[in-house]
Parts: sequence; C-alpha cells; structure tokens
Amino acid sequence: MSRFLFVSLPLTGHVNPMAAVARALTGRGHDVLWAGSESFLRPLVGDDAHIHGIPLRAHRGIAERGLDATRSRWDGYILPHAKSTRKGIEAAADAFGPDLVVVDQHAIAGAIVATARGLRWASVAPTTMELTRPFRRSLPGVEAWILGRMAAAWTAAGQPGDPPHDLRFSPYRVIAFSAGALAGDPSDRPAGTVLVGPALAARAPDPDFPFDWFDPARRHVLVTVGTLGLDLAKDFYQRILDALAPLGDRLQAVVVAAEGTITEAPEHVLVRRRVPVLDLLAHLDAVVSHGGLNTVSESLVHGVPLLVAPIKGDQALNATAVAAAGAGLRVSFDHTPPERLRAALLDLLAEPSYADAARELGAELTAGGGAEAAADHLERLAHDNDCERP
Repeated sequence: MSRFLFVSLPLTGHVNPMAAVARALTGRGHDVLWAGSESFLRPLVGDDAHIHGIPLRAHRGIAERGLDATRSRWDGYILPHAKSTRKGIEAAADAFGPDLVVVDQHAIAGAIVATARGLRWASVAPTTMELTRPFRRSLPGVEAWILGRMAAAWTAAGQPGDPPHDLRFSPYRVIAFSAGALAGDPSDRPAGTVLVGPALAARAPDPDFPFDWFDPARRHVLVTVGTLGLDLAKDFYQRILDALAPLGDRLQAVVVAAEGTITEAPEHVLVRRRVPVLDLLAHLDAVVSHGGLNTVSESLVHGVPLLVAPIKGDQALNATAVAAAGAGLRVSFDHTPPERLRAALLDLLAEPSYADAARELGAELTAGGGAEAAADHLERLAHDNDCERP
C-alpha cells in the first residue's frame, strides 16, 4: 500500500473533487494525509480523514475581474497562501514520508516542497482556469508575469535559480476534473494531462434542509453563484428575484446566498446560506449558475440544464461550452435585466432539448471515470518506482 499527501487551497470547489479521490484511495487500503486547516477541511473530508493541521490565515481575496483578477488571484491569494503554508507542508511531508504528493495546481507550496525534496507529485486541476493557459497565446506578457511570480515563490522558499518546471503542472501527471467540451482545446493542455471528468462522492448530509418544502406540482430551480462570487452578486440576486417573482404558480427556487444578502423573498423562493447540492440535483429542473466547473459538471451529470451567468476565471469558457452543446443558455451576469432572465429560464424549462443535451454532455463527462479513474492514475504513479516523466 502507498502513502498519499494531499494539498489543496482552502476552497470548497477545490477540496470536494480531491476529497472524492482521497476516499477512493483509502477505500483501496492506502494511507492519505491532508495538509491544511483542520477547521476548514474536516467538514469536507470527513471525520475519519487524517489531517496535518496548518493554521488558516486570511488573505486579500480575489474580488477583482478581468486582468486585474489575475494579478489579485496570484498576489492577493495564491502566493500568500503558499508562503503561509509551506513550512507546515514541509513538516507534514517529513513526518508522513509520502510516496506521492497530490497537489491542487494553485497550492504551489505543495509543488515547491515536493520538487525541493525530490518527491514524486501529481497536479490536480479542479477548474479549467489555467489548465488551458489562456494567456499563453493571447497575452504572453501575462503568462510571463505568472511564471515570474512562481519563480519568486521558489526563491523565497530558499531554492536556487528558477523552478525546474511550471509549478502549476507536475512533470509526472496532471489530472483534470473535466472532459469533452468543458476541457478546452487539447493543444493548449500541458503534456501528461489526463481528463477524468467530475470526481463525485457522497457528502455529509444536511438534515436541516427542508426537502418537504418542494411542491411536486411545480418545477424546481437552484440559483448559486459559488463561494467566490458572493461579494459581487447583490445586484444579480435582486434581478433574479425580480425575474422569479411572478412565477410562483409554476416553480419554486432555492437561492444560495450569504446571510443578510437577501432580506426579503417571495414564498416560492427559499434562501439558504448553503445547500446539499448533490442531493438537491435529483429534484431540480434547471440550475442558474455562475459557471464554476463543479456546479456545471455536477448539473450536467444529473441531466439538469443550466442558465449560466459567468463572473470571472474559467466560467466564461464553461458557459460557452454549455451553450454550444445546447445544454443551456448564457446570459450576462452584470447586464441581463429581469425580464430577459425570466424569459431565458422559462425557455430552458419549456424546451426538452436542453435537458436532452445536458444528459448527453453529462454522459461524456461521466465516461472519464471520475474519482476512481483519478485514483488509478495516482496509484500507478505511486507504485511504479521506474516511472518516467511523460
């Protein structure tokens, strides 16, 4: 049996697919240790998971959009997180002695530690945000700036020269939780990338969610903008509430919003701070989403079409892929008025072809093998002492 050290950013959408893979590995008898915040990880990875605790520190966040979002993401979040967690990851690696380090592609401290210690490691890409390296051709100066920031992090860790490779992408294996149309142009992906599709696993139930609130005579919709979009969503929430307001005779909607964001909603709209998404999907007819890869993939796997209002990052790519496949519609997060949101949502619910296309694209994603396929790749990489870099 092998020992796997998992390192992720403290973001729910990054940890959830990695947790599914970790459970697949422990189910095969392997030892898995997480390096990260106990308070953040425990609700996501389960009571039985082993965690090497690293204090969670607040960083500036990544509220900006456009090119400013790239600078903010790296200087305000990724690099400070790497600086604050590196020593803890070093301690976890030294104590645990992993056969393989499994690193979220943006938790670059894990890549630095593994490379510096000569440990074999694999990157996992929970999003397509930089999997296809969108700046490499269109804005090479931005790509060069990112590489320079990673080189600075490498030097700050006491390592000489430049890192021997792009710290976002392991030279041994890159596992992407995507497939098909959502995975972008194959020529843009780094060598050694395998596409496994969404990694889904049972999550902790929410005994407080009122499933008996659903009226079987009405259609059901989920509205979610993801954890990183909540600070930008107040105006969008108001427009979607205005869109939903006259539809109480035909549908019910569950809206995920931070406490205090929505102070008043009609009786057919249920506002919750968090929801059990995977359990909910079996009850839904449509999802209104920001276009995060996890939400999009999970919806499609369940055959649920999407109304996508992308905010930033890879969400525009995901929205375009969904619309091109006929599995949903794309609208503007900033500018689509309530009446157009309402018309798009009603179109999505009335036209069966959207759900048909969602099921087809979902089947393509599922064919990647998900968590078990990812575990296969990691298992082989950890077992094969003669493994060469691809």
